[in-house]
Amino acid sequence: MVRFLKKYFALSFVLSAIALVIAACANMAVPEGGELDFDPPKVLRTSPSFNATNVTRGKIFIDFDENITLDKPSDNVIITPPQKSFPIIQTVNKRLTVELRDTLLANTTYTIDFTSAIKDNNEGNPLDNFSFSFSTGDVVDSMAISGKVLNAENLEPIKGTYVGLHSNMEDTAFTKTRFERISRTSESGEFTIRGVAPGTYRLYALEDANRDYMYDNPAEAIAFFDQLIEPSSMRATRFDTLFVDTARKVVDTIMQVEYTRFLPDNIVMRSFKSNFQRKYLQKYERTPNKMTFLFNAPIDMPEVEPLSFDGSRDWAVLERSQKNDTLVYWIKDQELIKTDTLVFKVTYQRTDSLNQLVPYTDTLRFIDRTRKKSEKELKKEQEQKEKDEREGKIPPPVFLSIKTNLSGTWDTYKNINIEFEEPIVDSLRDKITLQQLKDSVYHDIPFEFIMDSLNSRRYTIKHRWTYDSQYLFRIDSASINGIYGLSNNKLEQKFRVNGEDKYGQLAVRIVRSDTIPAFIELLDKGDKPVRKMRVRNNVAVFRDLSPATYYARVIMDRNNNGVWDTGDFDKQLQPEEVYYYPGNFEIKAFWQMDTETDPWIINPETLAKQKPLEITKQKPQEKEDRRKQMMERNQKQTESENQRRQSTTDYQNGGMPQGNTSTR
Repeated sequence: MVRFLKKYFALSFVLSAIALVIAACANMAVPEGGELDFDPPKVLRTSPSFNATNVTRGKIFIDFDENITLDKPSDNVIITPPQKSFPIIQTVNKRLTVELRDTLLANTTYTIDFTSAIKDNNEGNPLDNFSFSFSTGDVVDSMAISGKVLNAENLEPIKGTYVGLHSNMEDTAFTKTRFERISRTSESGEFTIRGVAPGTYRLYALEDANRDYMYDNPAEAIAFFDQLIEPSSMRATRFDTLFVDTARKVVDTIMQVEYTRFLPDNIVMRSFKSNFQRKYLQKYERTPNKMTFLFNAPIDMPEVEPLSFDGSRDWAVLERSQKNDTLVYWIKDQELIKTDTLVFKVTYQRTDSLNQLVPYTDTLRFIDRTRKKSEKELKKEQEQKEKDEREGKIPPPVFLSIKTNLSGTWDTYKNINIEFEEPIVDSLRDKITLQQLKDSVYHDIPFEFIMDSLNSRRYTIKHRWTYDSQYLFRIDSASINGIYGLSNNKLEQKFRVNGEDKYGQLAVRIVRSDTIPAFIELLDKGDKPVRKMRVRNNVAVFRDLSPATYYARVIMDRNNNGVWDTGDFDKQLQPEEVYYYPGNFEIKAFWQMDTETDPWIINPETLAKQKPLEITKQKPQEKEDRRKQMMERNQKQTESENQRRQSTTDYQNGGMPQGNTSTR
């Protein structure tokens, strides 16, 4: 018995020791105690030194006070002058090494801008806005130019686009030669070009997909600054805040600090893509009664000449998309529908290797590849049809399908849209009835009837609807016939227009220093336009708005065509200006809002700060958000450590959780 007890206690001791070792090893990475580290890595020494002159080797060493990592160097590290071959960048423990592969240029200042790519290895604290400069000559150029790049159409900050300088004043410098000095925009669209020499420059932004640092692809987004840039500097003062408790923002001291301010530092550039698109025939296909051309971009109407039949006869109905990039030919001739292959000569504008539009002629064979029924299947269908006739079974009728956007409740600003499944052969004007209920009787009312200019299957009905009134839309059966012999079924739809108490009214008044034609778009919370009104006498009136929160932007419609137009670098034409209302409009039911006492002042100087943060998609992560995430992560690690310790204690107590032991 004594021997057995000795073996039992010895085995228990060994198992407990093993459990403790395993638990300790499994949790070596979990920090035990101590405050979170929010400090970025600190530079201890560099070779060559900061702002060294007459440097002859392109290899740089930077030592830090702790182990570091480098986040996506190919994206986040900017070398200026731009390099043909990207440098070799490596980190080993506390050392960062950069080896430039291009031959160093004489009498040139080099700047390696690490942005926020350098982080400590433990907590990931970034060393923000860190850059290293040296010169191959006697002087280190130290000027800087700063600003922001926005999407010209919606004022979204543009992330990751290159911003560069040219001392060559010719426009061709942007398209033929590489940038002299560059930077890249941050998450918030901000940029700083460092190491700039005194002089006069032109400033550009470029979405440089192939990284050749020049505008050689008209499909890339660009921006160009209209004014010449002359960098300068001045002494300035700022106020820095020291905190006793950084997490709670308990202020200790506010210090006045003098620094060198480099100008200009508030440039705003508006990025855009030109209307250029490479044009080509992307796809063509056929069903028995329909031929479709799919182009990758809007084009002029191509010439389509039949080769396999006489094209002088009326053989098809043409349907086009709004941008003319899709053409559909509905074949009317039954003999052509039965023909397996139709051949056409098609001439259209296509983009060549020099990005020029040239006429191109192709011979296209449209083959009907739909599965044909075998003689056995046709015979079986005929036998079934004869059997149904003998038994008096009537097959269900097949009607011409009609789609409308009608619903039981209707908004005053909507139009009725109608679309047929195939082109029709009749005039619709006398086939559609619209009635209004008055004194319990429906009465015919006039309406505006519009056929789509591009698609003969689509029609629009317009009418000035009356609040809280009931209407009846009706099409009698068999009154409309399609080109393939189908007729419509009877269609009736009753609908009631919402009452005035369901809507709010809004008048937006603007104050500006020009008389450019303009329109205002109301936007939803996703920054999508929901209503548009022309500005007349500096007022845009939006009637019958559904209760909601709306945002707004105004487009300076210089050519008065009702849409926003992009820019053109070749013509030195900037995109049309867009300004955002800095707040929002809370529209309530049966409520009128007029901004007469607080008009919208259009101020180009505040362009970079106009768009409300609520509808800005490109939101940079704030440092306080990151601090909160780190503290939450630390709390989870602490809880995990406590659970581990409790499990170890329970195991040492015989495998029973504390507080749940029992006696017998």
